[in-house]
Order: sequence, then structure tokens, then C-alpha cells
Amino acid sequence: MDGIDAVVADFSDNRANLVASYSHPFPKETKLELLNTIQPDWQGSLMQFGTLDQKLGELFAEAVNQLLEQAPVDKKQIQAIGTHGHTLWHQPTGKHPFSLQLGNANKIAELTAITTVADFRGRDIAASGQGAPLVPAFHAKYLTHSTRNRIILNVGGIANITYLPSNDNHIDEISGFDTGPGNGLIDAWVKKHRNKTYDKSGQWARSGKILPRLLEHLLTEPYFSSLPPKSTGKEYFNLNWLHNKLSNKFSSHKPNDIQATITALTAYTIAKNCNKGDEVLVCGGGIHNEYLIELLSGYLENKPTVLSTASAGIDPDWMEAIAFAWLAKQRLEKQPGNLPSVTGAKGLRVLGSIYY
Repeated sequence: MDGIDAVVADFSDNRANLVASYSHPFPKETKLELLNTIQPDWQGSLMQFGTLDQKLGELFAEAVNQLLEQAPVDKKQIQAIGTHGHTLWHQPTGKHPFSLQLGNANKIAELTAITTVADFRGRDIAASGQGAPLVPAFHAKYLTHSTRNRIILNVGGIANITYLPSNDNHIDEISGFDTGPGNGLIDAWVKKHRNKTYDKSGQWARSGKILPRLLEHLLTEPYFSSLPPKSTGKEYFNLNWLHNKLSNKFSSHKPNDIQATITALTAYTIAKNCNKGDEVLVCGGGIHNEYLIELLSGYLENKPTVLSTASAGIDPDWMEAIAFAWLAKQRLEKQPGNLPSVTGAKGLRVLGSIYY
């Protein structure tokens, strides 16, 4: 919720080129409304739900229109908008699995006059998949290396990895899943105790000390030992989860020590899943948390090279936005957007709904 990421992406010449980018701010009241709605114990009304869906649609359309005002392209050149929406609830398991995103695509298409593609996760879930992560298909297309096994690490609110074997013919060997919390817990804790939206460079965490017993306790969470395919979200790893884990036993510790420990939790749960890579390419907001990256490098057992995805030609701050532009392209061309080896779906599926 730092902002709405919007990009113009050009996929000609078999490359993923970033033409223009723009981050559109969230109005404070809308951000607060979203934070309240995402809570597991939200007691709001259907009227609030529907209104928020419309508000976000308007915001996403504003982001696109602002981007196109400054982008070096004619609006008529844009084939489609790919909109992920804002995840309200992601529940890929159980008798009736689903993933629910807000941000009305009808509104976006109407206010931009551009064909819009949305609802990328639903079809994969209908095919018995997790509906996530979806970005590995994009990684496989543009970031596979001829001789090096790569791990693409995205550290957003939740952290996820894609394992790309060097031989891109082995598509069934590609794997990917959510490792657990990324910046989500770190941001929530610093917001609670210092009223800041993020821990810049991990400085506050660095001022504390990692609490081994607390880290060990946090790592007992069943999600970390469950086998992929798996995916999660802030409806799982949030402040409520952390407070329950702290309980009376750990709640007396200094807030910066807890910040250091949850930063270590993110780093450790990523690192233990990166043993097959020759190099780890990092993207997402977490790449700017220097302390997190230091911890990650220390926890990696086989000591792969840790680099930014910029080294492979894709800006780490805009990776996900470019990926969903590509997923929209796949939908228009009636090409699959999922990888069954990642999501667990019964097969390749064309993802997304089109709003002309």
C-alpha cells in the first residue's frame, strides 16, 4: 500500500522493456479503509465492500491516466491494461477455494477508454491451483539463463521465489511459491511503534538484536514446513498473527529487538528455500532493506551471488507491474499465464477476464 504502481511495458523484440513508470499515491482515508477491511475479524457491510471496490477502480484508472500523461507514447498504442487489483482475501485451499481482489475493472475500462484485463487468479484456482504465484511464468519467459540456475526473489508484503533451471526446455522443473512474510510484518511493526510506513534500510531493526528463542518460536508456524504448491497473504501473516506468537512469553522484549527478529524471520524463511540457485536476483521493495539483504546473504547455505534483477535487465521496483502487463498480453493472445508446476493447477490455463 505504498502506492499504486503503473507502467507502460513494451514486449516487442521478445524483450520486456519498461517504457514509463509512475507510482500513484493512496489517499490516507482509502488506505485506512483497506487496512481495516483486510483484517480477519472485519465486520463491515456489503455496502462498504461495494463502495471500496468502486473507489479502487477509480484510483487505478487515475493511475493509468496520470501515467499516460507523462509517458512517451500515444494512448492509442496501448493494447490493454492488466490490473491485478488489491487482494482482500486469498484462500486457495479448502472445499471452496478463492482469491478476492478489489478494484472494479468496468470502472477502469470506462474511465480510461482502454481494454482492461482483470481477475487473473480465478481460473487457475478453478483448475485446482493456488492461483499464485503468477509472476514465475513471466520470470521463465524473460529471466532464464543459459548456464546458471537462477532464483528470482520478490520481497513485497509477502516474499515469493521462482526457481529457474538453466535449461529453459525443462519447464516442468520450474518451481515457485510464497516463502512467507516479506515486508508485511516489518512494515506493520514499525508503523505500530514508530508510526513510519517502513523501516528505511532496516536501520531500526539493525539497532536491535535478534532473539534466537523468539525466532525459533516463530519458525514453528506450520506454513513454513508445508510443501509447495503453497501461497499466502496478509490475511495470514499480520499483526494479529505476530501478537498471538508473542503472547505473554515474549511481549516484554524491546520493540526494536522484535523488529530485528521478524526481519530475520523473513530472511531465514527465504534463504532455506534457495539452496538450488547459483544466483539470487532480488526485486520488490525489500531490496532497499539493506539489513534484510545482509541477513539473507548470511543465511544462504551455498552462498550464491545475490544481485538486483536490474543486473538481468528488469528494474526491481517495477517487476510485478511489468509482469501483470505481460499477463494481460497473454490473455489477449489467448496464451496461458500460469505454470502448473508452480501453482499446482491441472494444466496450462488462459487467465483473466477482458473488459473491452
